[in-house]
Amino acid sequence: MQTHVAIIGAGPAGLTAAYLLSKHNIHVTVLESDPEYVGGIARTVQYKGYCFDIGGHRFFSKSKEVEDFWSEILPNDMLNRPRSSRIFYRGKFFAYPLKIFEVLFKLGIWQSVYCFLSYLRAKLFPVKDPKNFEEWVSNHFGKKLFSIFFKTYTEKVWGMDCRQISADWAAQRIKGLSLMSAIMNALKPARKSSDVIKTLINTFRYPRKGPGMLWEACAEKIKHSGNIVLLGQRVTGCEFDGKCWHITYKNSDGDIGLFDATHVISSAPLHEMIIDYFKPQLPTAVLHAASQLKYRDFLIVVLILKDKKHFDDNWIYIHDPTVDVGRIQNFKSWSPEMVPDPSMCCYGMEYFCFAGDGLWESHDNDLIEKAKHEIQKIGLANAEDIIDGCVVRQPKAYPVYDADYKKNVAIIREEIEKNYPSFYFVGRNGMHKYNNQDHAMMTAMLSVKNILAGKKQYDIWQVNQDAEYHESGEAGQLGMGLRSVPEKVI
Repeated sequence: MQTHVAIIGAGPAGLTAAYLLSKHNIHVTVLESDPEYVGGIARTVQYKGYCFDIGGHRFFSKSKEVEDFWSEILPNDMLNRPRSSRIFYRGKFFAYPLKIFEVLFKLGIWQSVYCFLSYLRAKLFPVKDPKNFEEWVSNHFGKKLFSIFFKTYTEKVWGMDCRQISADWAAQRIKGLSLMSAIMNALKPARKSSDVIKTLINTFRYPRKGPGMLWEACAEKIKHSGNIVLLGQRVTGCEFDGKCWHITYKNSDGDIGLFDATHVISSAPLHEMIIDYFKPQLPTAVLHAASQLKYRDFLIVVLILKDKKHFDDNWIYIHDPTVDVGRIQNFKSWSPEMVPDPSMCCYGMEYFCFAGDGLWESHDNDLIEKAKHEIQKIGLANAEDIIDGCVVRQPKAYPVYDADYKKNVAIIREEIEKNYPSFYFVGRNGMHKYNNQDHAMMTAMLSVKNILAGKKQYDIWQVNQDAEYHESGEAGQLGMGLRSVPEKVI
């Protein structure tokens, strides 16, 4: 049978794999459940000419291969944009990444002393082998700064106590930072970006009309090469007969499709793939492990309002416990072309929740009124300037890093690698791993290399494994891969 790859999901990972395979004349069929958009969480939603980025996607990577991919797909439509973000806490705004002297000045002398003493205590009596988020961050910043700049926002995002969140999450996002490193960076003169521990990027590239513009262009190139991208098609079965895969799918009308494939690349949520689609049914222990994987959902209340220049950040993290909003995006600051009327601006109020809970099930009009009230309370807009709004819901936005997630993923991975070598998990939800866009793409790139080589030369699970935040250093500075991309398996 000629090589034919079934790709489940048309997000960054799925479309990257499809495009690279099509360049090598490998036949691909991409199935995407969304009836309208490609790009997954990196899609761009439109409403009355306004464009919304779901979650915010900076196009920056230390991987030259990823940077070159973006340039190849969208050579003439990438803007260079300034990076700007802040934290809102107790009625004050703090630059992010934190500027230590600004923090100390705005907190006041007694709070600052308390923070420093708390930090010293953490250094003298650290928690040995920290297991959860609170322990890990408190070791690096002290409990007081943890409670100010980490606890409230993190618990908004994940909907659970910081002591229930794996330390892996902290290590993955903020490794290398501590109060002392922040102080030292503030005291020393500017250095080369490659010398600064975890200093985030100052600029990034961004498609004129949002990230979906790039992934829509990618899908068109895949189709132009003679391959297939099907929207509104939900996988219902992925069955292996020992030689090839039989893929079944259906649309919203119930029409059923079927095709055979030699390989499968899946970015579908790991939970769904293992329990709902995989055939023959996997062992009980594997099904149980998949059933324990959890996801966090969120929704964006989009507010369209007169532009009174209240803020120009890409986004602001809301650490104030008196409001429910977790983060506020300014889409005009991502790209002015996302807002069709220059006298207007467009904010995205992000609320983290679980699908089916009270917030998720709230009527759109109620959510818009809630967002109006909270944006005014924070001081970033006047309610009378808001003229329109809409709501975008995003299920399974974040894989949850609870105490057992790593063990459960390992059980699934062992079973699939042992018995189904032509099956590949890629991307954020496909691997239940908090991959950024470029990490997700790299898992796809390495999977393609493995398929072309006829064996698994690369262990894609090592991508992003060293917990290094990728938005630092120079774009494309590491040649082929990210810092965490593995070498070939010997």
